Amino acid sequence: MAISINQVKSGLTILVDNDVYQIIDFQHVKPGKGAAFVRVRIRNLKTSNVLEKTFRGDEKIEEAFVEQRKIQYLYKSGEMYHFMDQDNFEEVVIQREHLADNVKFLKDNLDVIAYSYQNEILNISLPNTVEYKVVHTEPGIKGDTAKSGSKPAKIESGAIIQVPLFIEVGDKIKVDTRSGTYLERAY
Repeated sequence: MAISINQVKSGLTILVDNDVYQIIDFQHVKPGKGAAFVRVRIRNLKTSNVLEKTFRGDEKIEEAFVEQRKIQYLYKSGEMYHFMDQDNFEEVVIQREHLADNVKFLKDNLDVIAYSYQNEILNISLPNTVEYKVVHTEPGIKGDTAKSGSKPAKIESGAIIQVPLFIEVGDKIKVDTRSGTYLERAY
C-alpha cells in the first residue's frame, strides 16, 4: 500500500529498491525557499545496514507489512539453523547470513522473534537478556576478587565474553545479547 511520505513515523517498515527497511528516525524539513522534504534514517532488515535517504514532500512510498512470529531455536546443521514455529509447530530453516551476530548467543530451546516479509525470514531478534552457563574460564586468583578486573569466559552458546574474576566454570550468568556484556550472576 502506497502512503504519503508525510505519514512516516519511527518503526514503520517500507520498501526501498525492493528491500525491506525500517525507519529509525525521520525529520520533516521546510526550507525557506523551495519545496518541503523528509530526511529519514532507515535500517535494512536483512543486512542491518543503516542509510540516510531524502524524499520529496509529494512522493509516495510503499509500506511493507513485516510479520513477527515467535520461534524456538532447535539445532544447527552446517550453515543452516533450525527453529520451530511456536504457533503451528512447523520447522523453520534459516541460513546463517540472515542471523548475523545473533548466532553467537543462540542456545537450545531459546525463544526468539522472527521478522518475515512475504514468507521470507529477514532476521531474528533475541531476548535482551539471557542466562547462560559458563563452560570454560581461567580460575580466579585468591585475593583478586576485591579489585575490579575481568577475564574471558566461554558460555554454553560458544561466545566468549568478559566476566568478573570471581566467576567460575559452572556458574550461571546473565548476558545482555545486544552488547554481549556480562550483567550479573543468575541464581
